[in-house]
Amino acid sequence: MTKMQSSRSCLAILLAAGEGTRMKSARPKVLHELGGRSLLGHALAALSEAGADTVVVVTGPDRPEVALEARAILPAALSAIQSERRGTAHAALAARDALTAGYDDVIVAFADTPLVRPETFSALRAALAGGAAVVALGFEARDPAGYGRFVMRDEALEAIVEHKDATPEQRAITLCNAGLMALDGHQALSLLEAIGNANAQSEFYLTDAVAVARSRGLTTAALTAPESEVQGVNDRAQLAVAEAEFQCRKRLAIMAGGATLTAPDTVFFSHDTRIGRDVLIEPHVVFGPGVSVADGAVIHAFSHLEGAEVGPGATVGPYGRLRPGAKLAEKAKVGNFVEIKAAEIGAGAKVSHLTYIGDATVGAEANIGAGTITCNYDGFFKYRTTIGAGAFVGSNSSLVAPVTIGAGAFVGSGSVVTEDVAPDALAVARGRQVAKEGWAQTFREASMARKAAAKSPETR
Repeated sequence: MTKMQSSRSCLAILLAAGEGTRMKSARPKVLHELGGRSLLGHALAALSEAGADTVVVVTGPDRPEVALEARAILPAALSAIQSERRGTAHAALAARDALTAGYDDVIVAFADTPLVRPETFSALRAALAGGAAVVALGFEARDPAGYGRFVMRDEALEAIVEHKDATPEQRAITLCNAGLMALDGHQALSLLEAIGNANAQSEFYLTDAVAVARSRGLTTAALTAPESEVQGVNDRAQLAVAEAEFQCRKRLAIMAGGATLTAPDTVFFSHDTRIGRDVLIEPHVVFGPGVSVADGAVIHAFSHLEGAEVGPGATVGPYGRLRPGAKLAEKAKVGNFVEIKAAEIGAGAKVSHLTYIGDATVGAEANIGAGTITCNYDGFFKYRTTIGAGAFVGSNSSLVAPVTIGAGAFVGSGSVVTEDVAPDALAVARGRQVAKEGWAQTFREASMARKAAAKSPETR
């Protein structure tokens, strides 16, 4: 945002009252997710980053969960209800109380258009600061059919003409309406109130603000954005297209930040994924919400991380699973087919394969053998396991929480540990081995005789 813009106040009106019936979902359309964040959340984040002082989310009367989600994301968000669906200008007027507050800039945006960048909203505000009363956002359409057209004259926006109302010459125009608009805050309410309903659908179109402004001798302008940025989401297929665009952006940003993705198209990020420098991410890795990976770490192929912290130089996978609360310290290793949940793995500790560590603390340089399980749940409550620094837990061991393995202690393979183990002690908790010479041969001979007898005619 420019210094001039930072001194200007801004109201954002976010329209979220669309039906979304094409989603075929019990959830409101704008609560469907993109990169682990709702469409609504993406729009709120971009508007906030662009400097909106107040955001009013306009919802339908039967969707209170949208307003609740907005406040969960942005506690200061206000809500308004569009009781009748009579068009975009009518929806914007649902925020009438906020429009009377005297903001310098007013942005009208859509909660189902989640990919608009903060820089684009800032550019709309800059045009208002430059003297425009109405600024509309457009895009060059690959296929303009169905979109409103921008009619330009002398680099000014003369009109926005709906496709059905356009002449053949106007239909040849490829500069199309993206729907978003910015208004001079001191004239916004007057402009919106002046919009009539003379169209065939008896709706109040936001686009008519251009004609109203020009009739008053006010300046109108158009800005453009890439088509991929202003794409809306109305069904599951469009949601998938938007997800692909989001992932493409995120991959490029992470690689630009100094990480290596050996097969970028196979790696999926969340909106809040943080990746450090010199991180290597192999193919087919999924990052859920709340993951940070520090410098120099390696995430091997087919791993899934969510709500986890990976320390400097640590390694995960292949086929590693980090669940919420997993924290790996510097140079810790979580290997193949290992699941970590709500557990801290100390510096240099190794959990190399086929292991579940949940609700636990593993000390620095400890070694956890293959097939080890922390038995943390009794069907009612979770309990914690503590494994001291330098401890060695043999393969195929079960640690029944709550239990502590002291620093430097050894647990023999195949043990079921139910009591604390002192530091530097050896714990072996398994049945004593008994060998019976010749037992196997005797067993086989007796079994073969029984089988043969079962097949003889006399026994049928």
